[in-house]
Amino acid sequence: MNLMKWKTSAAAVTLALLLAGCQSDDTEPQEDAAPQTEQADENTGQPAQEESSENDASQDPHSMHSSSGEVPEGLKEAENPKFPVDSTAMMHADHMPGMNGVEATISGAFETTAYSVTYTPTDGGEPVKDHKWVIHEELENPGEAPLEPGTEVTLAADHMPGMNGATATIDSAEQTTVYMVDFVPSDSDEEVKNHKWVTEDELSEE
Repeated sequence: MNLMKWKTSAAAVTLALLLAGCQSDDTEPQEDAAPQTEQADENTGQPAQEESSENDASQDPHSMHSSSGEVPEGLKEAENPKFPVDSTAMMHADHMPGMNGVEATISGAFETTAYSVTYTPTDGGEPVKDHKWVIHEELENPGEAPLEPGTEVTLAADHMPGMNGATATIDSAEQTTVYMVDFVPSDSDEEVKNHKWVTEDELSEE
């Protein structure tokens, strides 16, 4: 009887060890699976890609050059512009990609002084050189027009991020008719609305 009890006890111990081994084999892969899943998420970075896509869309250079069409207070409409409102003209300017050589529809024509300026954006961006164009009415307390090249001014325009409130230096001045235009860039299907500004010598009849 003692021998039988010993065999039974030994069998029970062996069975217990086997069961413990099976549980260990079953649980170890499960513990490994969690880090693998987390690693896959880190590698795919799907949330980051979605956020990046949204940011890319919001920073489309074409959309940044569209505007509401509002003009500064005191800006005078041109009485007899060469290119009347709602007429079309060919553009010969490269203020932004896809602009040169495309047809534009005139949405506004105004008499003013247009300046090319160099400035450092208020949002920490790189300095912008020879930006065309900012008009006299888009400067803070500018005094009499035209301002001389080298004059330091404060911008009150929002054509680009970080532009409004930035300190700028006048590069050149041109008393002219400036136009606000609608056009479809040659490198995009998205229409730019009320782009500010194109000068008269940057337009030609079709």
